[in-house]
Amino acid sequence: MTTTQMSVYFFLQAAAILLVCRLVGLLAKRIGQPQVVGEMIAGVMLGPSLFGAVLPGLQASLFPKQTMDVLYVFAQFGVGLYMFLVGTDFRGDHFRARYRSAMSVSLAGIAVPFALAFAMCPWLINVDGLFSEKAKLMEASLFLGAAIAITAFPMLARIIHERGLTDSPLGTLALTAGAFDDAAAWCILAVVLASFGGSWGSAYLAIGGGVAYAAFMIFVGRHLLRRLERYVVQDQPLGNGVLAVILMLFCVSAWAMDAIGIHAVFGGFLLGVCLPRGALTEKLREMLQPFVVVFLLPMFFTYSGLKTQLSVLLQPQIMLAGVAILAASFIGKGLACWAAARITGENNRDAMAIGSLMNARGLMELIIINIGLQAGVIEQGLFSVLVLMAILSTLMATPLFNWIMRRHANVTDAVPSLAQR
Repeated sequence: MTTTQMSVYFFLQAAAILLVCRLVGLLAKRIGQPQVVGEMIAGVMLGPSLFGAVLPGLQASLFPKQTMDVLYVFAQFGVGLYMFLVGTDFRGDHFRARYRSAMSVSLAGIAVPFALAFAMCPWLINVDGLFSEKAKLMEASLFLGAAIAITAFPMLARIIHERGLTDSPLGTLALTAGAFDDAAAWCILAVVLASFGGSWGSAYLAIGGGVAYAAFMIFVGRHLLRRLERYVVQDQPLGNGVLAVILMLFCVSAWAMDAIGIHAVFGGFLLGVCLPRGALTEKLREMLQPFVVVFLLPMFFTYSGLKTQLSVLLQPQIMLAGVAILAASFIGKGLACWAAARITGENNRDAMAIGSLMNARGLMELIIINIGLQAGVIEQGLFSVLVLMAILSTLMATPLFNWIMRRHANVTDAVPSLAQR
């Protein structure tokens, strides 16, 4: 296929992706779900699970294998920029406000999923279609633990913000615990990626390089980046020069993490965390977020959907493994976060709300499993199981949270916290 033909295919693919993702996303919004849930489902619909099953010839003509590299580049650029924007939304004051309680909830939300992953993986690693033959038991356990433990921090923040709970004790605790949870899961994933498929020498180099780069960004880069604030003018859009510098830094940061053997999304996220809070990050989000969310993320959802084959879930062994993973994901993490919140003194309503919010995986799950599939840690069966988990957990999050808040609106202290007993 020539470059001209690939260009023609890409524009047609982009039009189809935007049409389907917007329609399904708006439908999801009409029934009270976040639009991103609909777009995640739309990506799966465009793949072999629906479009390819109903009209295989047309689906293969619209998405030929030769064009997947182009779609992959747009998908990776989009998810990298999205993680950069997520990083700009992290707030240090949340950490300081509810540090101890959040650490307890976060540790429970990490420890229990990892314990369950380590308990299940001696069985799961022997099920065909889940893990790569190259994956060792430790790598498989760590990856599955990270996939179960991850929280959809951007979605959690959106729900908290929409309910006006950002500065409330519940909102602050949920945001802080979610941030700690995700940070730990991403760090563990970095270790898995660094160790997989290479010698321990290259793993140590990747981990050491990642830690050194993160330390440089946090302790040195953060202060250098503050100089960008002087070029920000209130009540005016961000200048093209400043935007160009930040996008250049994003590309360099993403390249640095890729070059040392981790993943580009870590570089984008780290740069976002280190940018100074205030007018600069607000204007950046105003400029970049619409393009990233409306155009680039649907590319990522579709790229994920094209690799999702839900029919593999009908295989008895994979179906049984999928049920076990889903049960561990929903029950294990939700109960762990609820119990930790109760032990640290939260009332029953807030503890249940935190458990429901921490259980949503959303886009973060899709990012992790795409990285795992790309690195060769997991195979098609586990990828499809975890895509299903991402969609179901995200579908449940908002209705469950709203039900808890309504159901327990006037009985927040009806059940004393475990710390009071």
